[in-house]
Amino acid sequence: MTGPFHSNQQQNASTSRVFCDELKQLLSNPKLPPSYTSIPLGMITYNNSRSHRFLSSLTGRHTPPLNAHLQMGLYGALASKGFQISRHIHTSPRANLLIPPQVWLLLKPAQKLFAIIIGRSFRKWWKALPPNKQDLFKENVRRNKWKLLASLSALGVVFILFYFTHVEESPITGRSRLLVFRKEHYAFLTNLEYEGLIEEFKDQMLPERDPRHLVVQKVVDNLTKCNGDLPAISETKWDVHVVEKSEINAFVLPNGQIFVYTGLLEAVEDVHQLSYMLGHEIAHVLLEHTAEMGSVSHVLDFLFLISLMMIWAICPLDSLAVLGQWIQSKLKEFMFDKPYGRALEAEADKVGLQLAAKACVDIRAGPVFWQQMDLAGTLEGSPQIPEWLSTHPSHENRAEHLNRLLPEALKLRESCNCPALGDPDPRLVFLLTKRELLQNFHQEGTTAPESVNTNEMSLPPQVQEKHTVLAAGNALAKK
Repeated sequence: MTGPFHSNQQQNASTSRVFCDELKQLLSNPKLPPSYTSIPLGMITYNNSRSHRFLSSLTGRHTPPLNAHLQMGLYGALASKGFQISRHIHTSPRANLLIPPQVWLLLKPAQKLFAIIIGRSFRKWWKALPPNKQDLFKENVRRNKWKLLASLSALGVVFILFYFTHVEESPITGRSRLLVFRKEHYAFLTNLEYEGLIEEFKDQMLPERDPRHLVVQKVVDNLTKCNGDLPAISETKWDVHVVEKSEINAFVLPNGQIFVYTGLLEAVEDVHQLSYMLGHEIAHVLLEHTAEMGSVSHVLDFLFLISLMMIWAICPLDSLAVLGQWIQSKLKEFMFDKPYGRALEAEADKVGLQLAAKACVDIRAGPVFWQQMDLAGTLEGSPQIPEWLSTHPSHENRAEHLNRLLPEALKLRESCNCPALGDPDPRLVFLLTKRELLQNFHQEGTTAPESVNTNEMSLPPQVQEKHTVLAAGNALAKK
């Protein structure tokens, strides 16, 4: 495996062993959510110098048979947890973190107001000119058009030079990106944000000795230790904060402060899904998405200030100028802000999956989590927001994207000396559970909600073969 995500066999195997031993004790604590006390975690195993040693379960139990999963019914299992499901949950840095450094933050509102005043003043000045002076002004423009074009071209060259001198290649993904600011520029504001969050959640923060906090801490430790070869991981101090909130959310500040809501702990089926989700959040920090989004936004804001000035200068009425300004803001939102946000989320999904793969967890749980959220949200009747209206990909598209990334991530996991993944494949469990759920709707004489996606995510041939055998066995058992 080339690139920054290379194998680190001995370290990862040893870290995985310690992770398993410590979680075995934590997961038996009665204070954990009900789903955690029966989590099949046999896939997180370790390797000694001679042979693989498999742990059947971190809780001391064997993985429940596949039929047991089917009999529960996915929706019943989710509903029994009593958590609220959002159709488009946003497990990512809070939006208000995407703010510029101090000076730009103070100047930004003034810049827009200044552009409006300049444009409006030019319009009033032009209307006040007598016709003969307007004609004289136009004639001067025509005579000096080449000088004006040269000046505009020079400004364009300066802008292009500025752009290319601030484009760099991401050391993790190799993608070219614009970085005017670095995360160091956000240090002051990030610390302010952190202090504000601590004050906001001071009465909801779980103590460090709480079993739920300990589980999250161990998962983070496993991810960071197994990926310690990445400087951005090893040079950052990662602190965990678990907040008693039913919302399904988690985010990581650029300074390494990790916030996890208990709603997410209730939503995930096992530690594998939790590891993937936290890997996704840590990936946002490694990729400096806050600084990148802020940098690109500032460059675009500058360009849109010019167009804003022109809108107020050209539109004959203030009402039309306001309408033009609103249209401009919506064009920026739907043509850049939201698509760019979705692209960054997809990149964090990819890198987060690789981080989890190096930590020897069952990364097949990643796409299953988003499938569960998609189905549960649909059955709850949550409104389906079109993807183009969101800064995040839809649950369905995220699952499909992760499923396409799995073969490469599984090779990375194997190169890290992680034990082979066993059965049942969580993707197969979800597929059969969903199918049985739809069959139950049919047998009860009811119809499933129209928005339920009946298309099944493509599975690898070996998984499809197991699916055929298990489906035939279940059919015979019912007879």
